[in-house]
Amino acid sequence: MNVIFISPQFPDTYWNWCDRLQKNGATVLGIGDTPYDNLAQEVKNSLHEYYWVPSLEDYDQVFRAVAFFSYKYGKIDWLESQNEYWLSQDARLRDDFHITTGAGSAQMAQWQSKAEMKPLYAAAGVPTARQVRVQDPDEVRAFAREVGFPLFTKPERGVGAGGARKIADEAALEELLAADLDEPYVLEEYVEGELCSYEAIVNSKGEVLFDNQSEFPPSIADTVEFMLDVAYHACPDVDPKLAAAGKATIKAFGITRRFVHMEFFRLTADKPGLGKKGDYVGLEVNVRAPGGYTPDFINFAHSADVYQIWADMVTTDTTTHGSDGECYYGTYACRRDCHSYVHTHQEIMDAFGNIICMQGRMPDVLSDDLGNDFYVARAKNLEERNAFVDFVQEQA
Repeated sequence: MNVIFISPQFPDTYWNWCDRLQKNGATVLGIGDTPYDNLAQEVKNSLHEYYWVPSLEDYDQVFRAVAFFSYKYGKIDWLESQNEYWLSQDARLRDDFHITTGAGSAQMAQWQSKAEMKPLYAAAGVPTARQVRVQDPDEVRAFAREVGFPLFTKPERGVGAGGARKIADEAALEELLAADLDEPYVLEEYVEGELCSYEAIVNSKGEVLFDNQSEFPPSIADTVEFMLDVAYHACPDVDPKLAAAGKATIKAFGITRRFVHMEFFRLTADKPGLGKKGDYVGLEVNVRAPGGYTPDFINFAHSADVYQIWADMVTTDTTTHGSDGECYYGTYACRRDCHSYVHTHQEIMDAFGNIICMQGRMPDVLSDDLGNDFYVARAKNLEERNAFVDFVQEQA
């Protein structure tokens, strides 16, 4: 089986996808924009061959790399990046090289459109916030009068929290309408709720081989705008109501052969038209693994190896792997360079080193969303989780 993995060197744990594929017998071929001599040894060891391109942004360069591998190794069976930024390019490459094991451009465009998601959620029976495209000013103003402030706006096809913000009043709405937007935006009713996600590895029949629930800060957009410290965690188990909503969404979206990351609001109060307190409201679907180091602390939470489970799905369409031991709160806590903190790195390690599984420096391109320095711990309960986060993030 010939598998091309785009950008196996970034983020720096993504060589694990390739390593598990290789262990399952696949021929793993990497394409990236880091010169070969600068690759970490783990990346080199996980690949049969690596093709360097000066820029992954240049489609012609990446196309030529895939063409070279196709000529040398034969039919390409799978192409993937697991990275939101490259999903559209992945889909275009699948179309051009007739790789049918993943979504093509038309399917990916629908999955990535926050407007085109709405009827799919409706088919799943999952409620979502009312929405309008930011196109006709009169239509947008009428929507605002009907729904009321605050509202929330974001790019129709965006990466992370970039461009997302709350629209508090008419003045902010007029500012949005007057802006020279460089991409299509949507405007939604504002939902008060707890942000959580449902992650799943799905086989060719749409069956869930592994799933996880994560809990996030209330507003990632506020986190970025106000440079707040981020803390979130993977839960030791999954709420059956969230799992039901997630699986219904997977079926309605027609998602197969993917690691998928789906965001939901859990209502903190009854909201007419959306549900009762504790119900889940669909926010958006991301047809790739959760970003950053989230796969790693999902592993810590479940004593599992999602890299292996995904590779099993790719190569055999099933898995014999899963949670293998005690489950925890796999917790991420960041610190930002713009803040001062009470406790030093050494004090953090002295206090919580027995439960810290990872720590390091977040790449600059991810730091707006995820902070600069980070610690990932495996907490036995919420009390230990909260004590860890409070200690790491206590500001001077």
